[in-house]
Amino acid sequence: MPKLLYASSSPYSSKVRMAALYAGIAVDLVPVKTEDKPAELIVANPLGKIPVLVLDDGRSIHDSRAITQHLNRASKNLLLPRNSDKRLEAEVLEALADGICDCALSMVYERRTRPEEMVYQPWLDRQWTKITAALDLLNANPPKLPKKITLGQLALRACLGYLSLRFAGKWEKGCGRLTRWAARFDEKFPELKGCVPG
Repeated sequence: MPKLLYASSSPYSSKVRMAALYAGIAVDLVPVKTEDKPAELIVANPLGKIPVLVLDDGRSIHDSRAITQHLNRASKNLLLPRNSDKRLEAEVLEALADGICDCALSMVYERRTRPEEMVYQPWLDRQWTKITAALDLLNANPPKLPKKITLGQLALRACLGYLSLRFAGKWEKGCGRLTRWAARFDEKFPELKGCVPG
């Protein structure tokens, strides 16, 4: 069985875990702490980043989008539509959700890795401006939640979960439609709720 090296708080790990579960692909979950630089992680991904999917033949797939593309192929397109326009829409939503997470994570690291007096507030402000612009766009027109969802919706749910974990009470302001969307997602897909960052 493939092994997924992951962290429960990582939105990218969350997206991959949801994708595997939704596609019915069994993976052995191996929690890792990237700051400890465990040998298993460094061997699988010299960048020391998660998630990493280690296949049965020993090959490693890293970067959440490469992993989700692999899971889509392995599941015979259960995660992305075959129609090119609908697929593009799902891929763009996934990219936007991942981009929000990139900005949020850079804010977390700015505060976590620098002494307080060296935290660069203009950087934090710039990242938050990007996040709120993307959230405003999504809140104005939240994606649909049909019976068959895509990587786009999975990535967005992981993203909103991460924002709730790290920026609770801050991101939700003015995003009522998105907070309701997340609640509906959890109601419709309760089996995936345990994969949301936490």
